[in-house]
Amino acid sequence: MINERKTIDGELFEKMILGGVGNLQANLQKVNDLNVFPIPDGDTGENMYLTLQSGLQELRNVKNISIGDKAYAMAQGMLFGARGNSGVILSQLFFGLGKGLQGLIEATVEQLGSALREGVKCAYGAVAHPVEGTILTVAREAVENICDKRYEEMTVAEFFSGYLMEMKKSLEKTPNLLAVLKEAGVIDSGGAGLVYITEGFCKTLGGERVENAEGLAENVQKSVDFSKFDENSVMEFGYCTELLLRLQTSKTDVEAFSVDELIAFLESVGDSVVAFRTGTIVKLHVHTMEPWKVLQYCQRYGEYLTVKIENMTLQHNETHEEAAAALAEEVKMPKRARRKFATVTVASGEGLKKTFLEMGADYVVSGGQTNNPSSEDMIRAFEEVNADCIFVLPNNGNIVLAAKQAASIYQDSEIRVIESKSVGEGYSALSMIDYGLDDADAIEEQMKESMQGTVTGMVARAVRSATLNGVEVEKDGYMGFTDHTMLLCKPTKTEAVCTLVKDLGVANKEFLIVVYGGSVTEEEKETLRNHMSEAYPSVEVYEIEGGQDVYDFLLIIE
Repeated sequence: MINERKTIDGELFEKMILGGVGNLQANLQKVNDLNVFPIPDGDTGENMYLTLQSGLQELRNVKNISIGDKAYAMAQGMLFGARGNSGVILSQLFFGLGKGLQGLIEATVEQLGSALREGVKCAYGAVAHPVEGTILTVAREAVENICDKRYEEMTVAEFFSGYLMEMKKSLEKTPNLLAVLKEAGVIDSGGAGLVYITEGFCKTLGGERVENAEGLAENVQKSVDFSKFDENSVMEFGYCTELLLRLQTSKTDVEAFSVDELIAFLESVGDSVVAFRTGTIVKLHVHTMEPWKVLQYCQRYGEYLTVKIENMTLQHNETHEEAAAALAEEVKMPKRARRKFATVTVASGEGLKKTFLEMGADYVVSGGQTNNPSSEDMIRAFEEVNADCIFVLPNNGNIVLAAKQAASIYQDSEIRVIESKSVGEGYSALSMIDYGLDDADAIEEQMKESMQGTVTGMVARAVRSATLNGVEVEKDGYMGFTDHTMLLCKPTKTEAVCTLVKDLGVANKEFLIVVYGGSVTEEEKETLRNHMSEAYPSVEVYEIEGGQDVYDFLLIIE
């Protein structure tokens, strides 16, 4: 019986992962709704789910039953697919788990406890200034408390049942550790997501059917629709070829290996090339008519961990097609010859992306609030700009960790993440960037200095009632806030933005930059223009048709 087992192998581990991801998916909206700021579409649950999905795809490519191999593949997929702070921390929890289980065919409960401790260690190490009352606390206290008991004698099911119980106790205490949670009347969303994942593990171990788990298994490896390519079809689009290659010391100088030569070859046999290395592993993607040439060439340098080759007519709805479509929507400059400096930034809304490119950004990754790009999205951008030193402006506090994780993975350039946490800070940094200084330290310092004193005000609709910073927020009202400080809530967006202008102290400034969201009408724009001309005639207003989704207005004061 599964609930009587005292060890766990790769097969059981995979079933548990499917249960965990399925249970999180079933409770996704509950996790999203726990965001402290009640803005539309809180994305913690979504980020954790997409991060797990990236790992699940890699895990299911491993055909043996070694828990070490399964856990390693899961961790690698999650590292590349991590989105948002919660996703990055979750990926590090699994990365440490994979390290702790490395080389094992199956693991005892004691080995599981040790590996989970390693996961907590990695997660805390990934955050520069760990904050208690978050997913970090929930993960740490749960492991510490279950491992303080005589857990070595437990079955796997008993261990995870106790682990879940400790996790729930810790989650309930998070509002007492983090004042902003207590004020908003919510528990930590990332910690809640972790509880739902672990709850899915326990359901699987108890023999309970987990909603969505079976569907997840089917979606990862969908059946072929043979009607889309019959005996009279012509191969027009080629094959989407993806693989993970482990460099071998018997075949190449691993330390000296560069992906530049590999990329040049891939571009000679196909297009849509993405290739990068992390440690001794090379990950690549190419669309080619002759995938055998890719396999033959790459085997000169190592051996394959995973290989995926798909007829692109058949797989048009698969995940990598969706990723390619998303990539095509991103505003970016054509890839150029290697240069000394480049800047990658993040923005949501076609108008804002265009503005950032005009200001000097070399690549604008699509993303922002509720749409956090993954670490792999950032790595694609690093590949595209092709520079010795790349400056990164995340422009959102929830994207900084993913950018840093991408920087730690990518080895072909020096990556400097400038921790811009708002669109305004990113705007200010871009407005002052000067490659003519010809010194990375000086350029970075100038960008950081230009961000100081920049204030970004935001207006967005509230999706629930709350009390924050003493402000009574009404559901469907319009909030005005800056950074993480709630300032006001008004019945209409124009009332909110006109009041926010005053609260931000624009009367003492010379310039105000207004970025309009996609839902703002011409009438609402005119209302703000009239208010500014009447109340603040000496303030010069610059307007940008941003087109962003969540924020109706972004106000930038430098």
